[in-house]
Parts: sequence; C-alpha cells; structure tokens
Amino acid sequence: MKFFKIFLNFYLNASIHVALAVFSLVKITEQYFELSVHHNLALFIFFSTITGYNFVKYAGVAKLHHRSLTKNLKVIQIFSFFCFLAMCFFALKLQKDTLLFTIPFNLLTLLYAIPFLSGFDKTLREVSYLKIIVVAIVWAGFTVLIPCVEVGFQLNIKLYLLMFQRFLIVIVLILPFDIRDVKYDAISLQTFPKKIGIQKTKRLGLSLMIIALVLEYAINNNGVSRNAFMIFFFLVLIFLMRSKIKQSKYYSSFWVESLPIIWWLILLGFCNL
Repeated sequence: MKFFKIFLNFYLNASIHVALAVFSLVKITEQYFELSVHHNLALFIFFSTITGYNFVKYAGVAKLHHRSLTKNLKVIQIFSFFCFLAMCFFALKLQKDTLLFTIPFNLLTLLYAIPFLSGFDKTLREVSYLKIIVVAIVWAGFTVLIPCVEVGFQLNIKLYLLMFQRFLIVIVLILPFDIRDVKYDAISLQTFPKKIGIQKTKRLGLSLMIIALVLEYAINNNGVSRNAFMIFFFLVLIFLMRSKIKQSKYYSSFWVESLPIIWWLILLGFCNL
C-alpha cells in the first residue's frame, strides 16, 4: 500500500497523469477528423507536456533551493530531463511546419513561468484571468491544431470550432483546481472563484459546457462520438458542481484530470462495439 501511494504521488507530481490527459485529447482529435494515427506526434506531445509542466511547477523551486532539493524533487528533475531528451528525439521525426506551429504555444509556456512583466518580476501566470486562458490556448493548440498540421489536414471551420470547443472544455476542467486553490492563491491573483465566487464560477462552467455541447453538434455528425461526448459532458458537470475548497487530495489532481482519459476510453469503446 505504501509503495502504491509513493508511485501515485510520483505519477501525479511528475505530470505523467496530465500528460496522459493531453495525449488522450490528441487521440480524440485524430478520431474526430479521421486523421492517420501518428505515434511520433502523440509521443512528442506527451513528453512535451511532462517537460513543460514540470518546468513551470519546479523551475522556481529548483532555483531557490538548488542545494537543498528534496530527494523526490531531484528524481522528478532527472525524470524530466529524460522526458526532454525523448521530446527532442520525437521532434526530429516531425514535419518542419509542425514544429513552426508549436513555437507560439511554447513561448506562451515559457512566459507562463519566466517573469517578464512589471520590471521582470511578474509572469503571465500572475496576471488576472490570464493564467486560465493561456493554459486553455496551449492545450487547444497542441491537441487540435498541431495534429492536423502534421498530417496536412486542411484548416477549415470545423477545425477552428473544435479548437474553440477544446479551449472552453479546458477552462472548465481548470475551475475545480481554482476553487480548491482559493485559500492558497495570492490576493493579487484574481481567479474566477476569488473574483465572482464559487457558485457563480460553477454557473460559468455550466454555461461554457453548454456552448461546448452545441459546438459538438456543429462539428460532429457521428452519433457514436456525440454519445461519448454526452457522457463526458455530464461527468464534467458532476465533478464541477461537487467541487469545493476543502477537496480530497486527489479530487482535482487525479479525478478531474482523468476526465479526458475517460472520454477517450469511452470513445474507443463505442467505436469498437
């Protein structure tokens, strides 16, 4: 039991779980547009997610406590380094245009962690409401636009609608984290729960998911995919509405982040019936 807990904490703290969520969204895009399966791209995005998230989460900590890093953090640093090498390896197997399209999203990730505003002591993460928008843009770009560019899929209105839908879904998935972090976030960090309250935040999430549901019917004519989305839609709402400040340790970091993975697995199951 102790080993399982250690493994689970490492799995979450090393950003493997969130990387699997992003990987799942890439696979959903492939199925929605019937793209050819591209393992190199999916693995590139998977390892990029681990590298990017761990950089954002631990770069500041490592800088401040370089000599006294905990054993767990050192292991995560080593793990992240090998994930960075894997990311570079799979990047070499991608089209040049694909890599060019990743540049804006990579820059947003860097600026999310590196201070460059207000005398170089403020990051995008610390700008009111911008934190959630930046994360949603990067996820939408990497899980919708980049897979389509890699296989030469024509950029059309359905692709942009799917990007917008993915943007809205990611925002809603972040809201339970923001609700959890209300008591930890600085006063200057104006997240939705801190600014408009928890109940209005939940109503906002509901409204965004309804828009995402409408977009699903505009994007997708496949009844199987729609049914899978409907299950995902209700699961997201259940977890959003049950969110509170005093959450269990794994409520958001494991269960909420599992929802894209569950969506993909449901879609796979329906398609194989």
